[in-house]
Amino acid sequence: MVVSERKTAEQRRDEILDAALVEFAERGLHGASTEAIAKRAGISQPYVFRLFGSKKELFQAAVARCFRETLDTFQRAAEGKRGEAALTAMAEAYMKLLVDRSRLRAQLQAYASCDDPDICGVVRNGYGDLVTYVERVSGLPPERVTRFFATGMLLNVLASMDTYRSPEEWSERLLDGCKSTD
Repeated sequence: MVVSERKTAEQRRDEILDAALVEFAERGLHGASTEAIAKRAGISQPYVFRLFGSKKELFQAAVARCFRETLDTFQRAAEGKRGEAALTAMAEAYMKLLVDRSRLRAQLQAYASCDDPDICGVVRNGYGDLVTYVERVSGLPPERVTRFFATGMLLNVLASMDTYRSPEEWSERLLDGCKSTD
């Protein structure tokens, strides 16, 4: 007889959020189904609702977690650094995150869902936390912080077109320009 270890609600919650991130990345808030998320997580659909209440609340939790993980990545990368050194470390760490296309596409789906005020609130809070952290750790003026985030959004666009794995001359020029810290 095979005995499997019973998972806690928190472990199941994390597994559901992992599955939801992938499903929402592929299909968006309105196209994704909780049935597919449950199947991907290996649980029943009612359990998804028991833990999250609704598909929208699950989407919000997945988006909030995505932003939190990005902030954690920034914090680890910038540890012990300030100014341009902190920005460079965070940029390099962020570029590694973009390799995960599910995370990238989920982020883009979150922005596209900002017509819903509740989702927009989650996105604004998550993005605001990133901005506040970058301002604080870098200590740089608003113009430089703005350029950092503008470059990050350009990287999102380039990554969404898969130009990292299949670069073209124009995308390589833009990527080279992103590496400049002038």
